[in-house]
Amino acid sequence: MAQIVVRDLRKSFQLAARRPGLWGAVRGLVRRETREVKALDGISFTLEPGELVGYIGPNGAGKSTTVKIMSGILVPDGGECTVGGRVPWRDRVAHVGRIGVVFGQRTQLWWDLPVVESFELLRDIYRVEEKAYQTARDELIAMLSLEQLLDVPVRQLSLGQRMRCDLAAALLHAPSVLFLDEPTIGLDAPSKLAVRDFVRRLNRERGVTVILTTHDMDDIEALCTRVMVISGGRILSDGSLDDLRRRFSQERWLTVDLVEASAVVDEPGVTVVSRDHARVCLQFDPAVLPTDEVIRRVTAKHAVRDLFVENPPIERIIARIYEGGLK
Repeated sequence: MAQIVVRDLRKSFQLAARRPGLWGAVRGLVRRETREVKALDGISFTLEPGELVGYIGPNGAGKSTTVKIMSGILVPDGGECTVGGRVPWRDRVAHVGRIGVVFGQRTQLWWDLPVVESFELLRDIYRVEEKAYQTARDELIAMLSLEQLLDVPVRQLSLGQRMRCDLAAALLHAPSVLFLDEPTIGLDAPSKLAVRDFVRRLNRERGVTVILTTHDMDDIEALCTRVMVISGGRILSDGSLDDLRRRFSQERWLTVDLVEASAVVDEPGVTVVSRDHARVCLQFDPAVLPTDEVIRRVTAKHAVRDLFVENPPIERIIARIYEGGLK
């Protein structure tokens, strides 16, 4: 049975519009003009228990609006949404007890309190039994290496430290669904790896359903078995990364380390994507020109130290989808 069901979900916002110049400002005082923006334009999808799904799209695509509706923060204009059989905005009290939410640019911790006191307040808010709370707290502290941070006021934490504490705070009441909205934004490499490892373990070991919105494609490739792409309030694609590549792009990249840095690689059906001294990246379509033929041609004309074939970066494919290339 699906854990999350979304059918024809719609949400619009009225934004104030003002004409430029002094006259525009005066006119705005007399009669305020607005324009309608469709944040969600009839999206539909279902999620099974234990899925780890990437939800990606450009700024303003509707990602955060979807998460806020599924969290019970916003009420949609139309359509259906159930999470664990509950309608989020109608059964808010029961609903929030079964979900966890982390917004990368906001915190649910109290700014001037030590981290451990924020945890205690959240235990009271969620009415978690003391023994269950202590077990969950101690396990999360160990998994996220928070031992040295518990007595530190939240305002003194680095961004990476705060994010790890926010993850623990969102899970103290043992939710079955976790919404992560840009959880690695602004983090350095070690902090990103720590967050990714924790999310992976949480999903695999506890079976928590995770929806991850992010602009970091490394997060998506490292974690997600399924990717939904949204743009302009509509779902453009829903499937695995491999399915996305097969559907949209058949190209491959051949990266070659040449012996002679000045050698010119010019082959029919092959495009030079980039060059860094002796390293040349070539793009080709294997359906038109087989991979072994491209390698044979290049190595027949040039001395090669090393080479490897790979898919193009997922960012390249996603950028094309955002530009309207996926129909």
